[in-house]
Amino acid sequence: MTSICSMVELVEKSKLYNHALSKQTLRISVCAGTGCIANGSKFVYEKFLETAKDNKDFVDIHMLTEESVSEGKTIVRTGCRGFCSKGPLVHIDPLNVLYTHVQPEDVTEIYEAALDGKIIERLVYHDPITNEAYPNAEESPFYKNQTSNILLHCGKINPESIKEYIADQGYFAISKVLTEMTPEQVNNIVSASGLRGRGGGGFPTGTKWNFARVQKADKKYIVCNGDEGDPGAFMNRSVLEGDPHRVVEGMMIAGYAIGADEGVFYVRAEYPLAIERLKIAIREAEENGLLGKNILGSGFNFKLSIREGAGAFVCGEETALLASVEGKRGIPRPRPPFPAVSGLYGKPTVINNVETLANLPRIILNGPEWFRSYGTEKSPGTKTFALTGKVRNTGLVEIPMGTTLRQLVFDIGGGIPNGKKFKAVQIGGPSGGCLPDSMLDNPLDYDSLQKAGAMIGSGGIVVMDEDNCIVEVAKFFMTFIQAESCGKCVACREGTKQMLYIMEKIVNDQATLEDLKLLEEIAHVIQDASLCALGKTAANPILSTLRYFRSEYLAHIVDHQCPAGVCNAFKKYQINPDLCKGCGACAKKCPVNAISGTIKSPFTIDSAICIRCGTCKDTCRFGAIEVR
Repeated sequence: MTSICSMVELVEKSKLYNHALSKQTLRISVCAGTGCIANGSKFVYEKFLETAKDNKDFVDIHMLTEESVSEGKTIVRTGCRGFCSKGPLVHIDPLNVLYTHVQPEDVTEIYEAALDGKIIERLVYHDPITNEAYPNAEESPFYKNQTSNILLHCGKINPESIKEYIADQGYFAISKVLTEMTPEQVNNIVSASGLRGRGGGGFPTGTKWNFARVQKADKKYIVCNGDEGDPGAFMNRSVLEGDPHRVVEGMMIAGYAIGADEGVFYVRAEYPLAIERLKIAIREAEENGLLGKNILGSGFNFKLSIREGAGAFVCGEETALLASVEGKRGIPRPRPPFPAVSGLYGKPTVINNVETLANLPRIILNGPEWFRSYGTEKSPGTKTFALTGKVRNTGLVEIPMGTTLRQLVFDIGGGIPNGKKFKAVQIGGPSGGCLPDSMLDNPLDYDSLQKAGAMIGSGGIVVMDEDNCIVEVAKFFMTFIQAESCGKCVACREGTKQMLYIMEKIVNDQATLEDLKLLEEIAHVIQDASLCALGKTAANPILSTLRYFRSEYLAHIVDHQCPAGVCNAFKKYQINPDLCKGCGACAKKCPVNAISGTIKSPFTIDSAICIRCGTCKDTCRFGAIEVR
């Protein structure tokens, strides 16, 4: 493969590949992100290949070269299109139609309709409330209320083809940087854009870079944090799967800006598809002369490698991550020195997450003013969120900073299903917090959320309805945090253990008001005394729920009831004598022999013995078991 040796050659390649793509008279794109693959899109893709195998008009974009550019049709796999709850997804161009919940048995019909320029209405997205059909996905409420910058290519290009990335000005930003700008100028542009780290606390990216840039060292590193340990978060994974070259280019820009000649991707091993596509992207960039020695004839050298993490939540903290990359146990260390001074192998190092790096190419090409045209003054740009839980439209979302929770949950997410009422959102993962309905009009930006007692974090959002018990939710996150504590500092190691113990007492109807007081005291101690940022935010799920849902804690402790009816300790199983047929099936299944009675007469449950497992209710065919 011929290396691209200059900006002129890169532009020519871009024109060629763009022309080749324009020759595609029909393009069938099958979503091959992890979510759609889990729902069977692999089999949908294979069925399309089988169906089209005898059609000589179908071509492979990988085979298009300078000597062979002709009209044809193609079937490609893309990254995540975002609408995860509707997968597997198939997009047809030039009809611009998106099909949802596609199964292998639908493929022949879709294929034939696509050849004829027709649309199958039953397979397009239908609004669950109005039943209105949306063949054009961009017109649906889910998509039209979003702004795609980070996700611009995801779901549209083939992530395993550098040609498709270059066709849309891929690697133009690094070319501009290498031929027109000094490292300091790059740093100044990023600083002027106001880009803040998208992985947690929102530290200004340009400021972090400058700390490392001014260090005098024979070696520097740029590290991409692709660990993404928050439960329910999949933003970084989706970007790596859907647009890996963009993150590679972002790494190169960051490396040039701080004076690094080597970058390391740290990606959790549970993301095999992201790792596979990242490996392909690195290999393709090397083969095209866009990674390695003397890139684009500029004299800039840069290489990339991948380290797979073991999935430890604490490795989201910078110093713990660096220890893991070095092959050591992933535990935080005191700072200073900060990684920008002494990081990977003791050298100046900058750690940015996937989304932060993916912002860089467009900031360089479009300028800082363009980036600031989105979002708020102090939180410019857009942000991706993983929207999950009790909401109609779950999936990957990108919105301008400052968009309200209400717009996200109800306009994009479609609201709460099954006629239920909105109760809260857990935002920012375990280190974040729960926000109630009174905060629905709160803007999603770093400073506003911090004032509300939460944080954006990496962008995970879990929506809850009236059937969720906030106390149980807080216990769930505390269970996760306690299990993931590295144990290095006493405050976090012992404090989270005691907090979890009290939370278990509350949901088991064993707690007192003194326990509640102690819970708060321990939470504040952990905040003040923990070594790392993860420890300092470990109490957020408890403190935020106490702030907004204290009445629900008091209901458990004082009133001895769970308002949502979730916690087993507060449930009372009874047999309705008017519905009981006296069959005795429930008594036979009860694991603790809490049910007694005479055949053909109503049975009874001894509440003192009952362990509230629900087996009797599942067994009864007559609906005689009632839970109160």
